[in-house]
Amino acid sequence: MPARKSPGPSVKDPNLYEALREEEASKEKAARIANAAANTSRSAVGRKGGRSGDYDDWTKADLQRRAREIGIAGRSTMSKAELVKALRNH
Repeated sequence: MPARKSPGPSVKDPNLYEALREEEASKEKAARIANAAANTSRSAVGRKGGRSGDYDDWTKADLQRRAREIGIAGRSTMSKAELVKALRNH
């Protein structure tokens, strides 16, 4: 397997970034989590976040709207389950 290139200077915790990428997290998601962990304690990162409802409870139209806001490609042809998976893994 070819070696990955450096994530760049904007990623504050490259080890955590690489671990998340190996778990197939997107580059954006891995960078967000790695930087949040570097800014606070790692245990606090999991507790941080909003109070949004579970994606399974959202309507397909709401999921598509959120996918559009984030910029997920192919959202118009995705099923509700595919949209939920794409949003969770973004």
